[in-house]
Amino acid sequence: MTKIGKIYREKITKTVRDGIENQSSAFVINFRNVSSGDICTLRKALQQKKAKVYMSRNSLARVGLKGTVLAPITDKLDGQTLFIWTNTDAVDIAKLLIKFAEKNENIAIRGGVVSSQLLGAADIKRLSSLPAKEVLLAQLLGTLQSPITRLARTLNGKTVELLSILKQISEKRGGN
Repeated sequence: MTKIGKIYREKITKTVRDGIENQSSAFVINFRNVSSGDICTLRKALQQKKAKVYMSRNSLARVGLKGTVLAPITDKLDGQTLFIWTNTDAVDIAKLLIKFAEKNENIAIRGGVVSSQLLGAADIKRLSSLPAKEVLLAQLLGTLQSPITRLARTLNGKTVELLSILKQISEKRGGN
């Protein structure tokens, strides 16, 4: 007969592993001496961004991370561990985490995974400096439309010049 504690530990490690493998982005942060109110504020902000938040003991987190992309960060886990998983825009989540970590010096961003790519804390900070996905798409659309717009303006400008020349010739000859 299996003990309840073992079933509980297996469920936690499975949750950690599934969260990392089944979501497009995952982040791991550690914290010490942070008030529960601050953690609740972070959880609510993350839930508004459609991210899932999960807290685990480090020993169980290490077991859950084995065999995943985040396995290299297991020796950096210290304090309480918080996992953040999302299928939404990773840039928004990274911005939120960096902003929260700057306000609370007892929070350390350990790493993350975006599209199966392992990110360190410095990479997540760089990711947070990117514009939002909608802004990047708008910039791409503007770049794609730019040559066509310039061609249309050039052709329109030449047409206006031709009409201006024809009008000047017409006025010279005594026309309208």
